[in-house]
Amino acid sequence: MPTVDRKDVEDLLKRLAGRNPLRSEATIQADVRQILLTGGLNLAENDLDVHLETQVGNRRRIDVEVGYTVIEVKKNLSDAVVRDALDQLTDYVATRTRETGQRYVGILTDGTEWRAYQLEHDALVEATRYELKAGRPDLQALLRWLEGVLATRRDVPPTPNEIRDRLGAESASYELDRANLAALYEEHGHLPTVQLKRQLWSELLRSALGTQFADDTDLFIEHTLLVNSAEIIAHLVLGFDVTDLQPATLLGGELFRRARISGVVEEDFFDWVLEVPGGESFVRTLARRLARFDWRQVEHDVLKVLYESIIGTDTRVRLGEYYTPDWLAEQVVAETVTDPLHQRVLDPACGSGTFLFHAARRYLAAAEEQEISLAKALEGLTGHVIGLDLHPVAVALARVTYVLAIGAERLNGKRRGIHVPIYLGDSIQWKQQQTDLFNADKLVISTTGDQIYGNELSFPEGLLDDVARFDTLISELATLAASRPSPGKVPSLTALFNRMAIEPEYRSGIQDNFRHLCDLHDQGRDHIWSYYVRNLARPWWLNQPKNRVDVLVGNPPWLAYRRMPVDMQDRFREFSEARGLWHGREVATHQDLSGLFVVRTVEQFLRVGGKFAFVLPNAALDRGYYAGFRSGRYADGLSTQITVAFEGSWDLRRIRPHFFPRGGAVVFGSRTGSQKGASALPVATIRWSGKLPRGGDAWQAVAPFLTREPAKLVIHNDDILESPYEPRFFQGATFIPRLLFLTERRASGPLGLPSGQQAVRSVRSSMEKPPWKNLPALEGVVEKEFIRPLLLGESILPYRLLEPREVVAPLENNQLLSGGSPHIDLYPGFADWWRRAEQIWLDKRSSERLDLIEQLDFRRKLSAQFPTPPLRLVYGASGMHVSAALVDDSLALCDKSAYWGTVTSEAEGYFLCCILNSPIFTQLVRPLMSYGKDERHIDKHIWKLPIPLYNSNDPVHARLAELGRREAHLVAGLQLDESGNYIKLRQIVRKALSEGPYADEVDELVVGLLDQ
Repeated sequence: MPTVDRKDVEDLLKRLAGRNPLRSEATIQADVRQILLTGGLNLAENDLDVHLETQVGNRRRIDVEVGYTVIEVKKNLSDAVVRDALDQLTDYVATRTRETGQRYVGILTDGTEWRAYQLEHDALVEATRYELKAGRPDLQALLRWLEGVLATRRDVPPTPNEIRDRLGAESASYELDRANLAALYEEHGHLPTVQLKRQLWSELLRSALGTQFADDTDLFIEHTLLVNSAEIIAHLVLGFDVTDLQPATLLGGELFRRARISGVVEEDFFDWVLEVPGGESFVRTLARRLARFDWRQVEHDVLKVLYESIIGTDTRVRLGEYYTPDWLAEQVVAETVTDPLHQRVLDPACGSGTFLFHAARRYLAAAEEQEISLAKALEGLTGHVIGLDLHPVAVALARVTYVLAIGAERLNGKRRGIHVPIYLGDSIQWKQQQTDLFNADKLVISTTGDQIYGNELSFPEGLLDDVARFDTLISELATLAASRPSPGKVPSLTALFNRMAIEPEYRSGIQDNFRHLCDLHDQGRDHIWSYYVRNLARPWWLNQPKNRVDVLVGNPPWLAYRRMPVDMQDRFREFSEARGLWHGREVATHQDLSGLFVVRTVEQFLRVGGKFAFVLPNAALDRGYYAGFRSGRYADGLSTQITVAFEGSWDLRRIRPHFFPRGGAVVFGSRTGSQKGASALPVATIRWSGKLPRGGDAWQAVAPFLTREPAKLVIHNDDILESPYEPRFFQGATFIPRLLFLTERRASGPLGLPSGQQAVRSVRSSMEKPPWKNLPALEGVVEKEFIRPLLLGESILPYRLLEPREVVAPLENNQLLSGGSPHIDLYPGFADWWRRAEQIWLDKRSSERLDLIEQLDFRRKLSAQFPTPPLRLVYGASGMHVSAALVDDSLALCDKSAYWGTVTSEAEGYFLCCILNSPIFTQLVRPLMSYGKDERHIDKHIWKLPIPLYNSNDPVHARLAELGRREAHLVAGLQLDESGNYIKLRQIVRKALSEGPYADEVDELVVGLLDQ
């Protein structure tokens, strides 16, 4: 933003934030005007853009009018003042909206608090607000909020930070636009055409994303906002003044067709806004906000940033939507696309188009270097860089990303017509072995609304060879069906057939399809089918040997088996078993779609000798359930053998912060023509490490912070339990929600309590989640025998336990009690506590399957702890380092964040503690651990290393037991502030052990023991 005099502005903000009751409305109004004029909001200094006391109607005056915003200033915003002011503001907003045909926003402010309203059903509804903090008012934050409402700035660079700040979910622009769109859908979502488009959107996303996709109105609205935004941005890239265009033109793509650019903007699921009253006004307002940016300056996939800033992190994680950072996509493309002018590249899961952006830029740079004309370069580009995705929002964004990659200068240069080759399609082709998309050499599309694939529209495959002609034909059929002079009549297509030189053998079938499209239009169910037909044909076309590509790149869906709907699970297993990819057994739920996706797309779309590079979960490199994938041979049960030669991998686990919720990797290979040429994924890998800079997205920005070095993978076999100790260790019980169990002791008060009773209250934590965090703490007086020490994972240091927490546990003589037990009323204090806890659980639980006792003792994780062994070893279930200690307290319970197991003697306990607490042990077990944001899920992975049963007659075992005893004594003597953070305390203990006299010998003995 332009600089302003900081001192003057700070004084002004302090005046506004101070809420001085002696200040008049006129003074506040003057300060508001000054903020508008000097805040870098692109408003004219000559007052032409900021109007004070403008007249509206009969003797009424608007305090401040700016663009399409009216501002009402008051001394304070008490409830009574707000009620009266809203009556005035509603009248002003309604009048201006009626007079101009533009959607106005109303702001109510006392200078400190700013509230923005929109008109819905003749009443103002608050959409967003901002409040200055007294003592430290934030000018930039206020200006960002105001600019989002006013949409007055111009030529904003479309950097990731600017997009997040001005268009993301925290911006005033987003809150206003989303509220407007939500109101439109609430009022008109029942219309048949709107319902149909939402239904088809829902079915496609369920096919793409599995059970984690929910047909959610909020998500449909957010997707509509995203796609409408992308289509308007596409016009801005070409230099169109979108504020002067009709909404139907913006969302229908008419100007692109005139410019001979097809496949960018077209009728789709999300143009329902044009079919409802108020929708055109929404599109105009959205266009005005997007026109603030100079979209010609784009250097990477900015629509990915827009998507991620609008769709919340929780939703994206639930949907498995992990978008690749630009720097990684750029490097994968550079590594794989070595001859861009001659390699045809396909991203079969293109998302928002990140890989396509860099592949297109690489092609165009090579064309310029070879001095190829612009017309030939663009024609060649669209035949060499292609995208597919089953996600309709991703397809819409990727098409605009493709246009951004080409750039306005090229698109406005001397060129021929071009077709942007991004298609909505199922790259796996789930239906191929059941009801084929192509039956008897015809493309068949259902129009029943009950399923995506069916047999109501059909087109002969010969029409699909010429992509541009096929798309034009389908578009014209839909247009003719909608423009007939009278319903019920189906005109002849002879003129169209002659003009497009349609072969005689195809004409009868096309006429039949046209008749069906006319029927759909007459039923109010048209528009969307031409979109379906043109897009769903592409996967089949690419599968033909003559059309297969030279390079496959991308980031396939990371959809876990357990998240797939049942019918998809069945097909996934069928496809996987046929190709030798199914692992099954106890790790079946860990398998995901990514491995099958790679194999299936290589099988369908990649020519023999072609290369591939895919971003996958890091588990693909070394987990046992990816063994079939890593083999490179996928022939079992197939009539055609599919084989690949893997050529290496990148291990990305050591990069911080993680850019995916799970560890990532890249695998490289090529398709071979025979079993002889196949080769498994090498254990040699390239390990990337480093810390990514904040805000860095391009390769040039992150390269100085990353290192790459050769490394070897440790391949894990999931079926082998290496250590005989594995069956002896168990996870603790599920004391969740903590609110109902964890307690702190309270003072008994001046009158005291009867013997054996204790006043307690729930322990609260900032880590609590809804609905529990919003509930009051439980308080009561409980018999002391029901208060038990609880060992959490954070209670465990190497060789030492911190003071345990306390829980109210329903245990009578180590037997579980419930609210219905006949014994519970013998303990009135506990009975009262437990019955209140049970009622809270019943009211707030997310599933009706478990009552509170069943939740606590899920899979017998509490009852299995009894009778309590005299000596146990415990270790934390997660952490960057393994921490283990001995427990001899028979009353202590173990929480799910800890694992416990019986040891038969102190010597055996110290033997295990010595091994588990050694630094070298953590290094050895880390590659075998589950991947989250770090390898910190210890669980039972430690028993995958071959730790033998303790044998007192073995001198190495005995020495490790003795060293464990000595290290335990050393740790016991440390002066620790146990009230401190447990992570810091663990660091202190590990440092003391590493500097102690036994560290080197322990590491040497542990390595030798495990090597045996």
